[in-house]
Amino acid sequence: MPALTTTSDGFLLHGQPFRIISGAMHYFRIHPDLWADRLRKARLMGLNTVETYLPWNLHQPDPDGPLDLDGLLDLPRYLSLARAEGLHVLLRPGPYICAEWDGGGLPSWLTADPDIRLRSSDPRFTDALDRYLDLLLPPLLPHMAAAGGPVIAVQVENEYGAYGDDIAYLKHVHEALRSRGVEELLFTCDQADPAHLAAGGLPGTLATATFGSRVEQSLARLRDHQGEGPLMCAEFWIGWFDHWGEPHHARDGADAAADLDRLLAAGASVNIYMFHGGTNFGLTNGANHDHAYAPLVTSYDYDAPLTECGDPGPKYHAFREVIARHAAVPQEPVPAPSSKLAPTPVELGRSAPLLPHVGAFGEPVRSAADPVTADDLGLRAGYVLYRTTVPVPAARTGLLHFAGGVGDRAQVFLDGAPVGVLERERHEEVLAVHVPRPGAVLEVLVENMGRVNYGPRIGAPKGLLGPVSFGGTALHGWDCHPLPLDGPDVLDAVPFTASDADTAAVPAFHQGTFDVDVPADAFLSLPGWTKGQAWINGFHLGRYWNRGPQHTLYVPAPVLRPGANDLVLLELQGVTGTRALLTDTPDLGPENS
Repeated sequence: MPALTTTSDGFLLHGQPFRIISGAMHYFRIHPDLWADRLRKARLMGLNTVETYLPWNLHQPDPDGPLDLDGLLDLPRYLSLARAEGLHVLLRPGPYICAEWDGGGLPSWLTADPDIRLRSSDPRFTDALDRYLDLLLPPLLPHMAAAGGPVIAVQVENEYGAYGDDIAYLKHVHEALRSRGVEELLFTCDQADPAHLAAGGLPGTLATATFGSRVEQSLARLRDHQGEGPLMCAEFWIGWFDHWGEPHHARDGADAAADLDRLLAAGASVNIYMFHGGTNFGLTNGANHDHAYAPLVTSYDYDAPLTECGDPGPKYHAFREVIARHAAVPQEPVPAPSSKLAPTPVELGRSAPLLPHVGAFGEPVRSAADPVTADDLGLRAGYVLYRTTVPVPAARTGLLHFAGGVGDRAQVFLDGAPVGVLERERHEEVLAVHVPRPGAVLEVLVENMGRVNYGPRIGAPKGLLGPVSFGGTALHGWDCHPLPLDGPDVLDAVPFTASDADTAAVPAFHQGTFDVDVPADAFLSLPGWTKGQAWINGFHLGRYWNRGPQHTLYVPAPVLRPGANDLVLLELQGVTGTRALLTDTPDLGPENS
């Protein structure tokens, strides 16, 4: 019998009545040296459980390679720390997780197959899932409650009712977990909509719902679907995520606390989404695509009780008061905000242009005909530089046409000079340019801004998405340079030299050093810079963009070190000045009204 069981209206843990009061916190969005701190703060708010997704695409980056459980992905260590803090754990391994995460967690090597039926009983999908679970579950089984570990329940798929109705597939996922030794309670999770609950449910498996308001109505819908058993909101949405170019989303703390009170007063269990959002470090943010493509920002603050840097915010105090009305809360002081680094300017006096040095990152793939997509190049994330020549008899002005568009943002250069930008979100495919001479070199730097994480466009390809022509003449003979720029040693190949220029209009790396006495949390501010990525001491902080709303990047204290520290920026568009600033205050942008 599993440790967590159900009655007609609640849970039993080891035979005793138990209510799940959980908060979502994704280990892969938190610096591992801060896991213990965040778990302690979860317990002190009154949580008895934490929940986390598992990103298949990072744990198994290569279909034939080993499982990655290092650093940010050391889930066994995270589970051990949760147990040491006295917290239970809900695991949500997917295989699809949404989570506003790159590709919804599905590996790009899998979604690149145009014929595969994702999240279905298609053997091409289920066979890949089975191979992944063969690697994943053995190191996790010692952390299940059956073995004395903290994991008390495991989710089957994720909001499947919003995607499909293949019950044979859901049964396969259920059996795949059971046959590999998972004895704990299994549950499904769907939006509190009758059709979604029906399509995503599995007979004999506990159903839970997701919602952020209309508590009584949502719980009633769950009860209509499932006549008995615990009522649980598996994602109680208390904030929201941000897209580039939109306001920073926030939800009134008193309003969210009142709905939490209604949930607990109804006797329901809850998982607060998010308790602590964290950060989309590196190249891991997802994207939405309804009427237009909309990539997410680097911060996943989510207006959560615990802010991106781990400080208790207004919701932390409000939720703690609510929880104390319904359950025991530790009689310990509320944690204080972390110390912050004093404002520290950084002079970036060394640089290296990107386009002339792409060969340092590997050999190109040569295509005699049309350009090759990033997916066909095996590139999960990052950039592709496409290079060819324009065969015109003389200097000429005309239209460059990118059939199929770009995925997702393309900067176009002729003989090294920038001539324009095309963006997927604006449905742009044509650019008017002046070709300065016969045989001019055309370069197109295409950025993958994040893979779609929700809906039918999961797996949409990246890079140049079709033939390219100038003035109606097809351009052939492309060198396609994949630039992942996400490995631990990626910056080792950059040939920095001293630079006294304070303006630049071509993609380039910029490097500078700064001193720190005592490492502390900080926020990287980049006034005068336009768009790119940032690394400190080789740690990939993520993307920046002056489009906003986010205007600072979170720098976790463990990334810094006493003495000299190194900052590198890849600026794509253009910069005025050579200075950055580490500040003590985040700027996530103006809030939605």
